[in-house]
Amino acid sequence: MWSQVYDPFGNMLLSACVAVIPVVVLLASIGLFEVRAHIAALLGLVTALAVAIFAYGMPVQMAGMAAGYGAAFGLLPIGWIILNVIFLYRLANEKGEFEVLQKSIGSISNDRRLQLLFVAFSLGAFFEGAAGFGTPVAVTAAMLIGLGFPPLAASGLSLIANTAPVAFGALGTPLIALAAVTGLDLHELTATVGLQLAPFAVIVPFWLLWAFVGFRKMIEVWPPVLVAGVSFAIPQYLVATYHGPWLVNVVASLVSMGALALFLRVWRPAVPMTEVPNASASDMPIKSAVALPSTSQTLRAWTPWIILAVFVFLWGTPQVRAALDGLWVQKLPVAGLHELVSKVPPVVAEPHAEPAIFNLNLLSATGTGILLSAIISGFFLGYSVRELLRMYVQTIYVVRYSLLTIACMMSIGFVTRYSGSDATLGLMLAQTGWAYPFFGTLIGWLGVALTGSDTSSNVLFGGLQRITAEQLGINPVVMAAANSAGGVMGKMIDAQSIVVASTATKWYGHEGRILRFVFFHSLALASLVGLLVMGQVYLWPLKSFAP
Repeated sequence: MWSQVYDPFGNMLLSACVAVIPVVVLLASIGLFEVRAHIAALLGLVTALAVAIFAYGMPVQMAGMAAGYGAAFGLLPIGWIILNVIFLYRLANEKGEFEVLQKSIGSISNDRRLQLLFVAFSLGAFFEGAAGFGTPVAVTAAMLIGLGFPPLAASGLSLIANTAPVAFGALGTPLIALAAVTGLDLHELTATVGLQLAPFAVIVPFWLLWAFVGFRKMIEVWPPVLVAGVSFAIPQYLVATYHGPWLVNVVASLVSMGALALFLRVWRPAVPMTEVPNASASDMPIKSAVALPSTSQTLRAWTPWIILAVFVFLWGTPQVRAALDGLWVQKLPVAGLHELVSKVPPVVAEPHAEPAIFNLNLLSATGTGILLSAIISGFFLGYSVRELLRMYVQTIYVVRYSLLTIACMMSIGFVTRYSGSDATLGLMLAQTGWAYPFFGTLIGWLGVALTGSDTSSNVLFGGLQRITAEQLGINPVVMAAANSAGGVMGKMIDAQSIVVASTATKWYGHEGRILRFVFFHSLALASLVGLLVMGQVYLWPLKSFAP
């Protein structure tokens, strides 16, 4: 048994400076020096291992097993999702279905701003709610590319849009995990997060279009933007408060898509924006002589994505997952790591051994549902078995570097988690006294930026948030919820999500440009969440939300 040490140098500031080195190496390599993502990830991993072993005293074998565990998690479930989403996209694109898809979305609105709003925000929230783990960014970025958006816009804007729904992603998994590690009431946590994120469900659609076309052109279409945001925020808040975390995004996204589509039947912008800013001729889909697709053509183009939505939703339900796991699943304790690392106070109330069990759930993994939907869609589109196999092998080749990058990114996150170096950064921010509600929110933001997951950030820092809040006399439910609410704004800058976006848009190697595009938006939105939490603590203290 090895116990974590959170201040190895006896000076929290110095320890925090050392702990942040792997993050600096990774982000600087990508964002400043334009190093290819898989090389940057390998550099970050080597640095993380060095810090864990030499600064934190983590046994070499333990650090190596943590890295291997993280790589395996990067490939399943995350890499498995990306591979199969790109497979589906390539099947549809090869048959020219995106041209029809573009025209069918154009029948809702030919304005590019509103197409972005419908696909990236409203539709993306459905995939976040049903699956999470990179699925919404992969799907919406690929769809935006098919609609003629340039790679930077498709990547960056899909990342910005995937914020407000993240805390309720994968049928509420982040909040279920948060309740488990903090011992706080699940319904109170869910309702509090719903209240914290409700304003941002309205703000993010406006922010999304502002990032796309600027303030003036965003204001030109403010009525449908408001409809999309409000029709998402109200059901999000109501379901979170009176039902629970499981169906928040699914219900809210369906209401938002329906309300937006209906509103656009009676409202049109005075000056439609039919061209995508900064799009080159090669970005634009080829236009055919047919003005509008027929009903059968439209149905054919949408069928692969409808099948995908159905399978993703089914694979996200606990009943289907349990049934598939009942057929076959392997839970593999990681030798040399499982329950051999002890997390100690003040990160947790009492010392406890950290589990390390790899869940080899090939049948119930979301990526498997996506693969089945792609196979069914392939047969529907007229592919033979041989053609499907050929396309799948080609897809593996296309995403090979992305899979390596994601594996290395998750290895970094797992090494910092099991060595305790990421907890050092959280403890540093926890020493901010009266400003803790603001910086505590940024702990969640930092956690997601480091781990790539709101669930992982909640597991990592949920206990710290409760303990620190109780020591400062702050409502622990508010601060635990703030960890998740602040974390959603870090989702757009975590390296894993950026690689997912670059892969989906066939823009691998340009991750630095994507990171620079989204970084300001991430930090600014996280800061706004922090200010809201400060208000909840000092200006309008929250009462119980449990129904």
